[in-house]
Amino acid sequence: MRLRSQLESRKERAATFSVLYNLAATAIKLVAAGLTGSIALFSEAAHSATDIVTSLMAWIGVRAAAAPPDDDHNYGHGKIESVVGFGEAILLLLIVIYVAVEACLRWFKPAEVSHLDFGIAVMGASAVSSFAVGRYVWNIGQQTESSALRSNGQHLLVDCWTSVAVLVGLALQKFTAFRQADSVVAILFCAWLGVNAAKMLNAAFHELIDSRVADHEVQQIRDILSSDPEILSYHALRTRHSGSQHYIEAHIVVPGDWTVQRAHDIADRLEDQIEKTLHPATALIHVDPPEEEPEPI
Repeated sequence: MRLRSQLESRKERAATFSVLYNLAATAIKLVAAGLTGSIALFSEAAHSATDIVTSLMAWIGVRAAAAPPDDDHNYGHGKIESVVGFGEAILLLLIVIYVAVEACLRWFKPAEVSHLDFGIAVMGASAVSSFAVGRYVWNIGQQTESSALRSNGQHLLVDCWTSVAVLVGLALQKFTAFRQADSVVAILFCAWLGVNAAKMLNAAFHELIDSRVADHEVQQIRDILSSDPEILSYHALRTRHSGSQHYIEAHIVVPGDWTVQRAHDIADRLEDQIEKTLHPATALIHVDPPEEEPEPI
């Protein structure tokens, strides 16, 4: 329980830091976009503005998902994180559509871009800072199995590379006569962002429909069950995700002359071992006598 609260605390700190960073980054980019008149920089500012919303969604989702099970939600609230991740991906796709339309309009009617030195400096700082913050949030999401933080961290990492792209576009505007550079960068930005949004949408969708845990985690469970010398066999292994939590069920076959206490103890031991290996996880082991053993699956 203590380890679980430490994980939840780390998730909340990462989500809070992400919100504060996105607030500052968006304010600076909006100022730069207003001064330069760059559609690529404006699209980057709009993207950062959506990051504020998604960071807040992640922060709310992490806190809500950490609530313990109750009478109405016996399995906890972990799915809230998956819903948040799904919502973030949808929001990102909407931004992609808006920026793509605006960039196409600017292609046919290029606008004058000014204060390029300031814009270039802002984008350079944005690229470095968003990479550092994105890696931090992504790593916490990976370590805690938080889909909301993973999505938010991916937003920030994408923000790094789009900042680099906008920086290149502004440099082309400054040093060449290619007036459509701003629109080209914005369109490329949309293509890349659209692919990442689709990937996030797919990942969140599979969590919502209770896909099983990763292959290597399933193998870890099988190794634990098959290596125990006291049980005869196991079957009916089932797994699923709920936010950052893993849920595992399995049936073990034990000798028919065992006492209920002995069978209960072995089931408890296996549950503890699985839960520690796949933490955070909840395992439930059913006990079957030999005559009820079905064909292994």
